Amino acid sequence: MNDPELERIRQQRLAELQAQHGGGDPNQAKAQQERMQAMEEAKHSILSQALSQDARTRLNIIKLSKPEKATMVENMICRMAQMGQLSTKISEQELIQLLESVNQQMPKSSSTVKFDRRRAALDSDEDDL
Repeated sequence: MNDPELERIRQQRLAELQAQHGGGDPNQAKAQQERMQAMEEAKHSILSQALSQDARTRLNIIKLSKPEKATMVENMICRMAQMGQLSTKISEQELIQLLESVNQQMPKSSSTVKFDRRRAALDSDEDDL
């Protein structure tokens, strides 16, 4: 994924972290923070113009549970808007299709929960009576 916007955000974040931990120039850190805030405002502006109200609500709900996936979709929508690929607002169904394509691209997590019921059944407090 060679995304120039993502790379620029990474570079800005790296510079911000270096300024915080390296004791850099406070004016530079403040300017960096203002640039980050301006970028976030621009991103929200693009998203509000590109998404319908239902789609925006769904994206915000996803952002609560899976922030990394929501960030990927937000960046994808911003790129599409900047490249002129969006002629109308994205509806909720179109957002669902974008999410499904992101799901296919993301690696599957193989977390499972194993519960051994036999051990719990053999360990009874009534046997002590």
